[in-house]
Amino acid sequence: MKLCKYLIWMFILLFFSLSSFLFSLFLIYKNYMFMLEWELLSLSSTKIIYLIYLDWISLIFMSLVMFISSMVIIYSKYYMETEINWKRFLYLVLLFVISMLLFIMSPNLISLLLGWDGLGMISYCLVIFYQNVKSYNSGMLTVLMNRVGDIFILMGIVWMVNYGSWNFMMYYLLMKMDLNMQLICFLVVMGAITKSAQIPYSPWLPAAMAAPTPVSALVHSSTLVTAGVYLLIRFFNLLEGMFILKILFLLSILTMFMAGIAANYEFNLKKIIALSTLSQLGLMMSILSINFKLLCFFHLLTHALFKSMLFMSAGVLIHMMLNNQDIRLMGNLVNYTPLVCIMFNISNLALCGMPFMAGFYSKDMMMEMVLMKSFNLFVFFFFFFSIGLTVSYSLRLSWYSMFKEYNMLVCFNLYENYFMLMSMFSLMFLSMIGGCMLMWLFFFHMIMVYMSFLFKMMVLIFMFMGLMSGMFMYKFNKLIKNLYFLSFVSSMWFMNSLFTYGIVNKVMFFGVNLMKIFDLGWLEEFGSQGIYKNIIKMSNMNLYMQMNNLKMYLLMFILLMMLLMLF
Repeated sequence: MKLCKYLIWMFILLFFSLSSFLFSLFLIYKNYMFMLEWELLSLSSTKIIYLIYLDWISLIFMSLVMFISSMVIIYSKYYMETEINWKRFLYLVLLFVISMLLFIMSPNLISLLLGWDGLGMISYCLVIFYQNVKSYNSGMLTVLMNRVGDIFILMGIVWMVNYGSWNFMMYYLLMKMDLNMQLICFLVVMGAITKSAQIPYSPWLPAAMAAPTPVSALVHSSTLVTAGVYLLIRFFNLLEGMFILKILFLLSILTMFMAGIAANYEFNLKKIIALSTLSQLGLMMSILSINFKLLCFFHLLTHALFKSMLFMSAGVLIHMMLNNQDIRLMGNLVNYTPLVCIMFNISNLALCGMPFMAGFYSKDMMMEMVLMKSFNLFVFFFFFFSIGLTVSYSLRLSWYSMFKEYNMLVCFNLYENYFMLMSMFSLMFLSMIGGCMLMWLFFFHMIMVYMSFLFKMMVLIFMFMGLMSGMFMYKFNKLIKNLYFLSFVSSMWFMNSLFTYGIVNKVMFFGVNLMKIFDLGWLEEFGSQGIYKNIIKMSNMNLYMQMNNLKMYLLMFILLMMLLMLF
């Protein structure tokens, strides 16, 4: 019964994924797009209409989301086998996918908010799924940081009332450099960088690793974190040429650099992969901010393929190691679980940009486009050094977990579940051929890029330099004893303390003082408690008078007679 439910939902998602992909091919061939209006409610002269926008970009992205979701669902059948609340998990994942699809199809800021808020709310439910203190803290950090982005989107919705419609795709030619539209675009960019975890909103992304690994495979590849990038791709015709893109470029390359450095000093398996996702999101944002919208979308899709498989492979390793996530306690796994290690290494090589893997096609073109721009040495160093760090932390991860000496403290349950491997095999296949396939679809017009041999070999050069820097860091870490430096680089430049716990701590401390001074102090005395005490006194006096009524009446009579005699 349990397997049937998972299989049914897997086949439903696979069917819709294939249908969406074939429809997108038709739209690419015909160069069509569809805007559908669905009338939800008609009251007098007011109509509430839900808009659906379908073009080849949205359909290919929807196809990829549903395909990865179907693989994650059948994978989670065996990963979450011992869980009591497996039904809740399955329905939450399905709701998560539906929210993402609603978000992708929306050309309207109001309907877009439906999927945007759904992603934030359901991600909170999934992060706290294991119900312990760490999960609750991570869930609150995730949902509160995402609420900041929601506030910016709500402000954009309010400001768009000036135009009479929330359909931002109608204003491409009309309101391009209008001052109000520039303000709306600024608010949208601020909302997007919170959802895509750019500096200073980065700390929630590694914290979201408290969720089960199948959720991480879905969230960090094609759903929650890519929502901000996809929103900017949709808004890009309005954003083009604005000053905010320069700020976005600076933030994104700093995010790439920070995440790459932090991943080289991290020992938690899932957090290393989460930091690599953060690095890739910075790469996408930086390419988008220098006007390469289609190239950014291309890397978004190729990254989704190999990153979901990387998380699924890591999940199998964690499951085999009895939920241990410390890479220092692994080692020599290649001799015990060869198929899992093959898939893990293939996804790692695709992430590094190994020639003719999925990541190579997008990364190579990105580097060529950056080299053709006239950037200064500062930007050149940060951009290319961050790409080299990708190779460094990927090879460090493979070395620690697979090729180093056997370093396990106890006898772990080493096995390979072939059903889980089958769900990963399709993603492995696409990680190898998906890059060239998508490149043929996206760039069907030949683009002549004329570069010197040195620049053309830049991907291989930086892969080699990343390998060298990784080996240097491995040796250097043994020599370094400065705990302040280690805590600085491994805590994402103290960003947790500065932008989360630092701010929240001061606000909560101020709130506690206010509560002591006002709620438990003077306001308590003159407010509710004071009134309550006076009412109790008066009611006691009234009760005393009623209980001693004869004496009281006589006393009152004597007092009245005395007053009459006096006056």
